[in-house]
Amino acid sequence: MLGILLVTFPFFALVLCGYLATRRGLLPQPAIPGLNSFVLYFALPCMLYRFGASTPVAQLLDLGVLGVYLLCALLIVAFTVAVTRNRPPGRIGWNDASFGALVAAFPNTGFMGVPLLVALLGAQAAGPAIVTIVVDLLVTSSLCIALSRLDSADSHGAGVAARKALRGVALNPMPWSIVLGALSSGLQVKLPAPVLQTLGLLADAAAPVALFTIGAVLARSQMNSVEVIPFKDYVPVALIKLVVHPLLVGLVGLGAIALGVPLQPFALTVIVLVAALPSASNASLLAEKFGANNGRIARIILLSTVLAFFSFSAAVAWLT
Repeated sequence: MLGILLVTFPFFALVLCGYLATRRGLLPQPAIPGLNSFVLYFALPCMLYRFGASTPVAQLLDLGVLGVYLLCALLIVAFTVAVTRNRPPGRIGWNDASFGALVAAFPNTGFMGVPLLVALLGAQAAGPAIVTIVVDLLVTSSLCIALSRLDSADSHGAGVAARKALRGVALNPMPWSIVLGALSSGLQVKLPAPVLQTLGLLADAAAPVALFTIGAVLARSQMNSVEVIPFKDYVPVALIKLVVHPLLVGLVGLGAIALGVPLQPFALTVIVLVAALPSASNASLLAEKFGANNGRIARIILLSTVLAFFSFSAAVAWLT
């Protein structure tokens, strides 16, 4: 356990650094979108491309991982909406319940999970983790955004939201970097050395800047929220993320293996640990964009991130 904590501590320490820098005013809040843009449009795509290009295509097209993780994501979304949505005149309608479901089902795999899992389990962990990113970007986020529009009186609200979500996915560089990496792997494409060095420099910056940015985003959300959020509105969702989600993935994965689904035990371990990660920090930006209670979403993300230092390390110790 001590050895695992020695690996996980620097990752969570960088999140804390970003949080404290923002709370103390060392990092101005107007600078945070710039950090986010650097990670999203430059560093993280380069990191994902590098992992994709160095990972065998068979791992990136693992239908066993895809099926198990997708099924569990859908079940977590349905369960979270069912247990948190209050019918009128309740506080939590479709909009808030759907974004609560998004943070319950969408781990922080891109910003935190891939580099952390590679550090813990080796480079072979990148393949299954990248598959989960594709599921969450293409399906989980689009579904939750569409569900969030069901509060609207406009009967076409969900359809319009789904189209906007798919457009957002198309403009997101992360899926495209994964696709390009997979093509490079499959076609054995070798980039020129100067290009590879540039890509490597950006890729190496992804993990530290992304983790620092997570802390900054969490601090900003907390500092700008003046509403008092009851514990019962966010603590259960954080526990769904950290406890129910990984347990569900583990049980469904074991059931799939027993039924003969081609799912390797190592890949199952990776996706269980992906599910044990804290909630994706960029979900708060989506919640704000679509008018959900961002204070509630930010508290779920913050609590899951704090608790994950212990729960994720325990999951690693248990599974490895």
